[in-house]
Amino acid sequence: MSNSKFSVKYCVLLPIVLIITVLLWAIPTSAFGIETLTPVQQRMIAIFVFAALMWMFEIIPNWTTSLIVIVVMLLTVSNKGLAFICNEAAGTLVDYKSIMASFADPVVMLFLGGFVLAIVASKYGMDAVMARALLGIFGKNPKMVLLGFLLVIAIFSMFMSNTATAAMMLAFLAPVLKALPDDETGKVALALSIPVAANLGGIGTPIGTPPNAIAIGALENAGYSIGFGPWMARMVPFVLVMLVIAWLLLQTFFPFKTKSLELKIEVKPQEKSWRTYVAWITFFVTILLWVTESLTGINSNIVALIPLAVYTCTGVFSKEDIKEINWSVLWLVAGGFALGTGLNKTGLAATLINAIPFSAMNVVLVMVVAGLVCYFLSNFISNSATAALLVPILVVVGTAMADPAAANNAQFMQLGGMYAMIPYIAMCASLAMLFPISTPPNAIASATGLVETKHMIKVGIIVGVVGLVLGYLLLTSIFPFQTA
Repeated sequence: MSNSKFSVKYCVLLPIVLIITVLLWAIPTSAFGIETLTPVQQRMIAIFVFAALMWMFEIIPNWTTSLIVIVVMLLTVSNKGLAFICNEAAGTLVDYKSIMASFADPVVMLFLGGFVLAIVASKYGMDAVMARALLGIFGKNPKMVLLGFLLVIAIFSMFMSNTATAAMMLAFLAPVLKALPDDETGKVALALSIPVAANLGGIGTPIGTPPNAIAIGALENAGYSIGFGPWMARMVPFVLVMLVIAWLLLQTFFPFKTKSLELKIEVKPQEKSWRTYVAWITFFVTILLWVTESLTGINSNIVALIPLAVYTCTGVFSKEDIKEINWSVLWLVAGGFALGTGLNKTGLAATLINAIPFSAMNVVLVMVVAGLVCYFLSNFISNSATAALLVPILVVVGTAMADPAAANNAQFMQLGGMYAMIPYIAMCASLAMLFPISTPPNAIASATGLVETKHMIKVGIIVGVVGLVLGYLLLTSIFPFQTA
C-alpha cells in the first residue's frame, strides 16, 4: 500500500467511519423515527453501517471487518455480553451461541469442502490432467480454442476458487501468448477469456463463489432452501448461454489473424499410489452426491464434509495443506451470516418491516434497483463484501413482500419471491467485471499487459447488461426456483 493511500484510509476514511458509527450508536433512539426501536436494535444499526462502510472503503481487510463485527456483536447485543448494557431493559438479546455459530454455519462447511477439493486437485495434478483432456477436444482452430478456454475455465470455476482457476489457466496460456505475433489481436481475446469465464463460471454452483453461499445461507436462515442440484439446473444453462455470448463478443472485438493455435499443457508426472486413486474417486463421488441430492437425500452441506474426512484420514490432505485453505473468505462469509442473525434475533428486521412500507413497494422496481446497486458496488469492492452487505437487507425486504397481507404479495410470489430476489443478487455480484479492481481474475488478466481497462469495460458492460436482463428473466419466468 502506498503512503498516500495509507494516509487517506487511516487518517481520513477511518475517522469518518468511526464518527458515523458512534453517532448512530449514541444518539437518542427516538431520533430514528421508529417508535418500537430498542437500544439493542440501535446498536445493530450502528454495527451494520460500520460493516458496510468498512467493506466499501476496504480500510482494513474485509475478513478482519467480519471478525470485528462478530466480536462487537458478542460484547454488545448478545446474552453473554457486557452486563451493564446487555440486559432485558435494552431489548431482545441474541443468544451468543447463535452468533458464534456463524463460523460453522452449514454453508461455511460447504465452502470448506469446496476448498479442500480444489487443494487436493492441484496437489495431485488432477486440474492439469482434466484441463488438458478437456481442451484437447477443441483442436487447433483459434476460435474453437477460445471457446474451449471459456468452457473449461467456467467448469473449473464452478468447483474451484475463481482466482486459483484464473492463475492456473494463465500459466497454461502464457507460452501461447508469447509465441503469437505482436499484432495478433486474438491475444486480447484469449487473455480476456480468463476473467470472463472465471467470473461467469462461479455462478454455476453453490460453491462457485462466496456470493452464492451467502445467498443460500441467508435463504436457509429465512426458512427457504435451495439444493445443490436445483441451483445448478438453473444456473449452469445461464452460464453456458452467457459464455456463448462472451465468445461471440471476444471474436468480434478481437478477431484472430492466425489460422492455427496449438496449446500444450504439461502434466507433471504423479506417482500412481493408492492415495492418487483415493483423491480422484472421492473428488468425483463428492460432485456426484452434490448433484444427486434429491435422489440420495444427503444434504449438500453434509456431503461437503465427506472429502474432508476421507482425505484427512488417508493422508491425502495433510496438516500442511490446511494452510492453503482460504480462511479469509470463510470468515468474511461468516461475518455476513452474523449480521443476518443480528438483524433477525434482535427483532430489528421485524421492526423495519413494520416501520418501512416495503410491502407496498413495486416488486419489479425493487429487484431491478437492488440488482443494479449490487452490480455497481461489486465493480468497486469485493463481490463477497457486496453480497454480505446487501443480502441481509434484501431478506428483510423480501420477508415484508412475502407477507400474505402485503399489497404486492401476489406479484412478488408470481415472480418467484425470495427464491428469485436473493439468488438474483448473488448473480449480479458475479457479473461485475468492468475494471481490473473488480475481481482478482480481472487483475490477473490485466497483469499480462495485453488487456487494457477499455477492453474490459467494452466486453464487461455488454456481458453485464445482458446477464442482468437474462438472469432476471430466468429466475422470474423462464425457470423459477419455486417449480422445484
